[in-house]
Formats: sequence, C-alpha cells, structure tokens
Amino acid sequence: MKVKWTMLGMVVFFLLSVVMTCCFIWQYRMPKLKTEAVQKTETTEEMCPRFPEPVPLAHPITSLRVALEKIDVLLRMSIHSTKLPAISAIVVLNNTVLWNGNFGKKNVSDPFSPAPNEYTVYRIASVSKIFPTLMLYKLWEDGLVDSLDDPLEKYTANFSIKNPLGSSRGQTSSTVRTLGSQSPAITLRRMASQLSGLPRRLRSTNLLWSGDTEAALNLLQDDVLVADPGTKCHYSNVAFSLLANVLSQKLTGSDFETWVSDNILERLSMEDTGFNFTPAIQRQMAVGVYSNGQPAPLYNLGWYRPAGQMYSTAADMAKLMMALLGVYSDTLLRQDTLNTMLTPVFRCHSSYFANSTGTPWEINEQFGYDVLRKDGDLDGFAATLSLVPRLKLGLVILMAGVRPADKDLVRQAFSYLIPAVENAYRDTRRTLRAPPDPAPYLGFFTYRNMTFYEIKVESDGVLVMQQFGPQVDKTVPSKYRTIRLDYLQNRVFRVVFDSPYPCKMKVNNALVSLEAQDRQLFNFYLFNKKGLSPGFDSPGLNTYKVLRIASRPYFTS
Repeated sequence: MKVKWTMLGMVVFFLLSVVMTCCFIWQYRMPKLKTEAVQKTETTEEMCPRFPEPVPLAHPITSLRVALEKIDVLLRMSIHSTKLPAISAIVVLNNTVLWNGNFGKKNVSDPFSPAPNEYTVYRIASVSKIFPTLMLYKLWEDGLVDSLDDPLEKYTANFSIKNPLGSSRGQTSSTVRTLGSQSPAITLRRMASQLSGLPRRLRSTNLLWSGDTEAALNLLQDDVLVADPGTKCHYSNVAFSLLANVLSQKLTGSDFETWVSDNILERLSMEDTGFNFTPAIQRQMAVGVYSNGQPAPLYNLGWYRPAGQMYSTAADMAKLMMALLGVYSDTLLRQDTLNTMLTPVFRCHSSYFANSTGTPWEINEQFGYDVLRKDGDLDGFAATLSLVPRLKLGLVILMAGVRPADKDLVRQAFSYLIPAVENAYRDTRRTLRAPPDPAPYLGFFTYRNMTFYEIKVESDGVLVMQQFGPQVDKTVPSKYRTIRLDYLQNRVFRVVFDSPYPCKMKVNNALVSLEAQDRQLFNFYLFNKKGLSPGFDSPGLNTYKVLRIASRPYFTS
C-alpha cells in the first residue's frame, strides 16, 4: 500500500496529530484550540492518574507496616484509665483485614479484666443510622421504593409539619411538588442525609421516649421544621427513626429490627451485632464509662432505637465495611446502588461539623479523597465507621468511654493510612489480561487514512498498540506513543497507560488530555471469514471505524 502526502495534507496532519489514541479525539479538540490562550508561564507537570486503581497487593509492604505502627501508638496513647479505658479498632483494605488493635481493659473496675479483642461488644450509637439507610437502598433496589426522592407522605398518610422558613410560610407536608408549589419536599433521600429540616428530637421527648410512630406523627403536626428541606445540613434523629419505622411498616411486612436481622446481619454473618442487650451480650461487652469513670447504664432508646440503639464488634464492623465497599463475599447491594449510597449529596454550611453530607455520611476531604464517616456517641461509648471508597479502605474505632476532645483519632489515623495505601497502589504494576487468542486483533489499522496503528502481542499475551507514520510527533517520549490493552470480555479491551503519565501533554502545539483517554474502551468488530477483526470503535472518544489495512503503509513525501 502506497500513500502520497500532499503539502496541504501535511499541514492538516501537523495541526491534528496527537500521540497514541489522542488522535481519536481530534474532532472535538480542535474547536477548543481556537479559544485557548497559549500559556507562557511554566508550571509543574501534573502526573496521572490522580487516584490509583485499587489492585491486589503483595504483602508485606513497608510503608503500610509503618503507618499501622503509628496508628497502634496513636490509639495506645489515647487510653485513659478513667475516661477512655478500652479501644478496639480494625482496618480493612479491599476484602482483607489489614490490621486490628485492642487496647486497655474491658472493665476498668476489675483488676483482673482482660484486654478487649475484635469480638468485644461495644455500643455503636449513631453508627446505627447506617442500617435504616441500607434498608432504604435495598427497598429501592428491589423496586418497593419507586424513587429515593419520593416524599415521605407517599408512605404514610398522616404526616405534616409547620414550615415557617419556607416560601409557603405555612403548614407543609412532604407532598410531591406541582409546578405551582413552592414548598420543598421532605424526601426519603433528604431524611437519610440530614437534609430533611426535621428537628433533632420530637418536642417534649428525649431519646428514651417509648411512643410509637403514630404518636410521633401526631407530635410532628404541631412542630416546626428547623430548615427548609434540602437547603441546610441539620442533624436529626427523628428523620432516621421515622424513615426506618414508616418504611418497614408500609413495605416489608415486619418491624425494622426484624428486617435488619434477616436481610443484613444474617446475610453478612454479623453474629455479634444487634439491638437487645441480653445477659450474654452484656458479658461480652466492654464497660462504658462517663468522663468521671462511673459506669454508664445501657439505656433502651425506645422509638429512637433505629437511630442509635445498636451494638457490634470490630470483627462484625469489618464485614459491614467490606459490604459497603463492594468487596465482601456476599453481595448486599449491587455496585451501582452502592455507588449512589457512597456519593456526597450536599455541601454543608461552614458551621456544620462536616464539609458535606451523604446517606448517612458526614464527609470531609483528606489528601484529595472523600472520607465518609458515621460517628456515634452515647452515654459511655463512642464509635466511628469510616470509608475511603476510592482506595477500598475502611477504618472502625470503637471506644468504651468518652471520645477524646483534643484530637480526631480517625483523621489522624487516615493521615498515616491514606498516603501509605495510595503509594502501595501506585507502586504495584497493574496485571493486565490477555485475550484467549490474540491473532484476530493483530495487524495494522488506520483512522480515515490520517493516523496509523500497529497492534502487536507481548510475551505475556497482552496486546499493545503503537502509532506510527510521518504525523507522529517525535518529541513525545516513545513510552507515551505505546499503549497496552486490557482484555475485559469478548472483543472488548480497555486502554491502559503505564503509570504515572502526564495528565496533559503538548503535542504539535495542542494540549492533549491523556487522562481523558486512560481506561477508555475499544470495541472490536465481529471477526470476518479469515478470523480477523476488521476494525474497532472507541465510543468514549467519539471515534468510530478505525479500520484494518492489509499491510504496513509505505510513506513518501
């Protein structure tokens, strides 16, 4: 095959050529170039990927060991014989328990008391709010809840509350808004993310109130919202108790606690987690204390039980974290459902104790990563379950006593963990998959007779694609002119750049994003009679009909 290049063609190729698959996006890069100003100031080259892919790690890893040793020291030094006598903590990474630590004594008043262990029971207080949220998402996934943004009134007919702060300035229900309505809805998602505007507690009640849901709804009719729904983060135990009790009674045919036991605790084999402090559970518990060292009673929270009644162990919490990260052996929710549950919902005002809120998370940022937390504090106990979803990393800290006021143990622990895990992932070369038979994909391809590629096979069977031809910018390092193809399923491959790589690269005076192309998909065509694929598309790059040619072209000026 012989290709003759005209002067006009060479000019066009000079303007459009990009490295590797960069050429695939020339269609929509060129309009942007007209408005982009040339940057004359030098900046530090940003390397990608910004977030490493969680991959299996070969332990031991020195940086992780050092980070975990620092966490061990941090928690050990936090033990106080009077106000914080016992701590249990556990770290999960992917589907593995990376570390667990136990400090102090189960019962500080007993001189012969042993240290706690991963099976020691602690009250988890508001960490319990994860379970009404899981029920909401499971009912939504199963089609029993039509939408996460359904108004509460759809599931209970007797709900209304005064909203003096809303534009309607009067009595409001959670009714779906019509085009002429100005009153925001109290939706299920807002209830699960502290955006409902409902008060923290029902009027004239405390956390021990033993009424029922009907009585709670009656009390709310003469109560007021503290914020217009969806406009402000405001902590509410009412929202979670109402959510749990209304949905379970309306949709499950059982009470909330039975549903949780049958659909979550048994599924995840969380044998030491529950609601009722039986004598057997109390013997397994660390003794919670007030700041003066006095033992704290195990209150029954009555109607507020869904918002804070539960107990658990570090071992059981590790199973829950793995399920939330989507890596546990038994799937609790589909991955797309989990992704929705782990996504921040709303940016909170500066006076709120978290930067953002989620369902049911308090979310802050560390090292560029969203750290999702659910904290719980109740007489004699404190607990935190925290996740870094991008790293498949989780940490639980359970405390018998009072949470330290002078330091954030979770944030400090993540200051050691996140950099160590991130570096471990970055230092691990991705293991790519080879196709069952590489032969149908090998050969030469062209995009509109303007850019040319060769697909070859490496010794490990993995395919590599390299651009060639006169339009290739020789100033671009050779490693950025070659990409590897990860086999996903029949005739589908994923583009993989060797990490790290420049997020953006200047090619023939055009600034091209390599980050946008990493992990894009190639969809090869059905094989022809010769057993070869005639070409492929890359829909994510808006590129179609990259077609096979018979042999390597010969180029002349």
